[in-house]
Amino acid sequence: MRWLIPAAGLVALSGCDVPSEFLQRMEVQAKYEYYEASDFWADGRAMRTPPAGTVPRERPVGNPGISTGRANGTLVANIPVEVDKKLLSLGQKKYNIVCSQCHGVLGDGNSIVAENMALRLPPSLLELQGKPAGHFYAAINEGYGVMPSFSGELDVHERWAVVAYVRALQAARNTRTEGQQPVPQENR
Repeated sequence: MRWLIPAAGLVALSGCDVPSEFLQRMEVQAKYEYYEASDFWADGRAMRTPPAGTVPRERPVGNPGISTGRANGTLVANIPVEVDKKLLSLGQKKYNIVCSQCHGVLGDGNSIVAENMALRLPPSLLELQGKPAGHFYAAINEGYGVMPSFSGELDVHERWAVVAYVRALQAARNTRTEGQQPVPQENR
């Protein structure tokens, strides 16, 4: 039994010297292309009908205002799900994991990644308070500028949670106490 751990280590290390031809075998293996005839299936077709109930990832499901951030061709103005403490907590968690690297923990666009970007800097989300909620959802869902889509990392509920958290960041940053003067943008 003592030999099991060293043997497992050797097997793991031996995987480092695998020739690239071996790793790329899936690219050159026998396969059917679209609309190609097939000897395998009785009907002779290589393309198969998807199982009943299958929904393509790109197809909006249910209320399009919730699943796409758009209703009747325009971005939804408000968050179409109930905003509560639980949603905001989830939004903060997901924002910190997925968004803060570029947009900054405070949403102000100040981050290590932003400091090292040569193309286009991520915007301050605080300065986009006038944008409808659907704008932020659509950006997360579809990507925006050099930002890729994060629909693979965040489900519909998590995307709206992040939008709710961004709205909370915007509200907190732009809230003034009685008698307090607004802070000029360059001093923020």
